Amino acid sequence: MTRTEEFEELRPLLFSIAYRILGSVSEAEDAVQETWLRYELARARPASARAFLSAVVTRVSIDVLRSARLRREEYVGPWFPEPLLTDPYEDPEQSAELADSLSMAALLLLERLSPLERAVFVLREVFAFGFPEIASAVGRSEAACRQLAVRARRHMDAGRPRFEADRKEREELAERFFDALREGNVDGLRELLAADVSLVGDGGGKAPQWARGFFGVGQVSQMLAALFPPFFRIGGVVEPHQVNGQPGALFRDRDGKVLNTWTLDILGGQIQAIRTVSNPDKLGHLGPVADAWAVLRETQRVRPDPE
Repeated sequence: MTRTEEFEELRPLLFSIAYRILGSVSEAEDAVQETWLRYELARARPASARAFLSAVVTRVSIDVLRSARLRREEYVGPWFPEPLLTDPYEDPEQSAELADSLSMAALLLLERLSPLERAVFVLREVFAFGFPEIASAVGRSEAACRQLAVRARRHMDAGRPRFEADRKEREELAERFFDALREGNVDGLRELLAADVSLVGDGGGKAPQWARGFFGVGQVSQMLAALFPPFFRIGGVVEPHQVNGQPGALFRDRDGKVLNTWTLDILGGQIQAIRTVSNPDKLGHLGPVADAWAVLRETQRVRPDPE
């Protein structure tokens, strides 16, 4: 097998590692490309391409994350990970860990960890790497990596949300939610939303966003019922889709361009949180991006005047 063939076979794993460390599709793709360049320039073939490439992509991702954190401190409004529709890496033995670590909620929890803690947690808890491999990847002793793993696991367990395990039930609830949204059905929305539901958006200052968000079933249901029927009247489309392994949707304008993504956190048969990403910089990998400001202006023009 050539180096190129080895690399292409491992590319899905490398991307999945990088994405979980970085929370960014574009940065993960860049980290994978940098890993290939380093592999191509390496004089000797490593004994294990998987171990070598995983270590390189981890080190590259840690460096990128350290610089990205400075930019995120200056980010306008809430920061959410770039939405991912499909994880390219599959492993039946780690399927639960892979799915759990992909959710928006889990990725936001990972943001609380130091770059080293995050990398160690991802390699150990998600991809089941051994501590000798992890130590080589992050440049620390095995004992230090074990301590990092314990600290990271403690932080993650303390804040980890518990979502419904039954995917079919979650998808059915999401379908009912988006149907009620199209109809502007306040009662239908209220029935599906938890009492303390939150609706928060990431626009990055480059797209309309909902200030600090909406909180509570009354506020959220009234806002959704008022805003979205006009959106659908001007040709807007909601396309239900798994987003980061969760029930969600892509919203598109009448021309099919991507407006934003939504993910739904579901627990106890109710929606606990809705997270939207409309920053155009985070949507380009999903296809052509809509002019969200123009869509909002048109939506507002067709809204009925309050009585």
